[in-house]
Amino acid sequence: MYTGRILSTGMNCDGKPFIAYRVSSRSFPNRKCLKFEKRAAIVPKEGFEKDIFENTYIAYNSIRIVEGAAIVSNGSHTDVIADKIALGMNIKDALAYSLLTMDYEKDDYNTPRIAAVVTSSTDEEEYDCYIGIVNDKKLLVEQVPYGEAAFISTYGSQVPDKVEFEAKASDEAAKYIFDEGVFANYEKPVTSCAAVFDGEWAIDVYNP
Repeated sequence: MYTGRILSTGMNCDGKPFIAYRVSSRSFPNRKCLKFEKRAAIVPKEGFEKDIFENTYIAYNSIRIVEGAAIVSNGSHTDVIADKIALGMNIKDALAYSLLTMDYEKDDYNTPRIAAVVTSSTDEEEYDCYIGIVNDKKLLVEQVPYGEAAFISTYGSQVPDKVEFEAKASDEAAKYIFDEGVFANYEKPVTSCAAVFDGEWAIDVYNP
């Protein structure tokens, strides 16, 4: 089954906050994920740089780490959410504001924007996690309960689904969302990335 872009967040099987993202694509599969200290970015592979002129939505920061929070999304709204958090907005409002103002992508498929934010604390009093989506019919921002994990996709059910995220380290998480567990059921994976908090945020990417 093809479900489009997928992201997941919450706490993994090791009780650690995490975010993970996978590009699935029928039209622009020639992409990879690059890792930096505080972000991960989706870009065209060498030789396919001109694809960006066919679709401006295919390159973006998919992960940002800001003020102890990890942000993940399927588009340029990653940066909008990160900027709002850096300015002091709480993560729920930053997520809702950014999805509302950026709205769904105006491409041939009216592709929804999906995003999530999770804080770095493993203390229940300080931990917070939200996941959201905006499409051409709705805006949804929902809390992921402490100790749980959820995932959402652009063309699937378009609501957060609970998941057991059976990966501990960031490299394992990037591979897990690519083709393991429930994610193995979804077609046309291209590239993926993840971040896991264990005293500090660690980012990894998976490019098969």
